[in-house]
Amino acid sequence: MGLIRKLYSKFRNLILYGVIGSFTSLLDFCIFTVLTSFVGIYYLAANCISVLAGITTSFLLNRSINFKVKDHYKRRFVVFLCVGLCGLVLSNVILYLGIDKMHCDETIVKLASIVLVVGFQFLLNKFVTFKYNFDK
Repeated sequence: MGLIRKLYSKFRNLILYGVIGSFTSLLDFCIFTVLTSFVGIYYLAANCISVLAGITTSFLLNRSINFKVKDHYKRRFVVFLCVGLCGLVLSNVILYLGIDKMHCDETIVKLASIVLVVGFQFLLNKFVTFKYNFDK
């Protein structure tokens, strides 16, 4: 039991980020699917909407539950949003290449883009957004 506690303690942020990220990725995916399949919105526009919903939800949950950082709320959100927008650009590139150039299924490409962007965003958010001391 001591080993499990030690591992959890060491990887707590990563585990919680994964849980929160799974939830917000599911939210992103569901919004994307509804917008493209039922509303008929172009996939890149739908991706922008769904990713922004995921970014906002992820920030609120990570700030309060995972990293428990309450200071400089607006600055941290701007940094988190910038990280998320970098992920959005990467996601749109993956979608464009996968759907338009490689003619793959939208759903498969969207799922792949979520997986590829998550690690990139975790590292930036852990070491920049929620670690940086804005009081300096």
